[in-house]
Amino acid sequence: MREYSKKEMEEKVANMVREFLEIIGEKPDREGLRETPARVARMWVNELISGYFDDPNRYVKKFPVNGKELKHKDIVIVRDIPVRSICEHHLLPFYGYAHIAYIPSVEVLGFSKFARIIEVFAKRLQIQERLTEEVADYLNSLLKPSGLLMVIEAIHTCALVRGVEEPMHMVTMASRGIFETDEALRRETLTVIMGQGMMESGTLRGV
Repeated sequence: MREYSKKEMEEKVANMVREFLEIIGEKPDREGLRETPARVARMWVNELISGYFDDPNRYVKKFPVNGKELKHKDIVIVRDIPVRSICEHHLLPFYGYAHIAYIPSVEVLGFSKFARIIEVFAKRLQIQERLTEEVADYLNSLLKPSGLLMVIEAIHTCALVRGVEEPMHMVTMASRGIFETDEALRRETLTVIMGQGMMESGTLRGV
């Protein structure tokens, strides 16, 4: 399969958007639409699917933790990491927050790097279930923790603007290591993660 440069992709996407506007009966050269094909192309290539051209490894920055094995109760929790992605079923956005808990072995990841890494995987055509598993697998392989728990909560606009036309929330979870086998630890950690949660009165906080 041929690989296109970003410039080539923008040109091709712009042409397709122009054709789409013509198919639905619009006039691409009218005031208001004249620059739309190019704008849409730049948005898709440089923003919405930028994860295809990025590598999560370039954001990795790890730090040793006292140079020794930690106890299984030494849990690191990073909560409310913004997630914005495009659902591959209808090419509409889903958005929300990710929460990560892990038990370090000898290294921890730089705090801000979680958001950067998640963004790389999210800026691709996705389904929430796969996104959760991909990020969990990547972090588990990178940090080799004793356990890792990944939760994503999101609203899917495909359900909001079509179909049932309701703001439906989806929660997905992936567990690795001790979080797979120790149900009490998993439940206790989920209570901390979801204690206040991002859903308040049916609304996503901060969105």
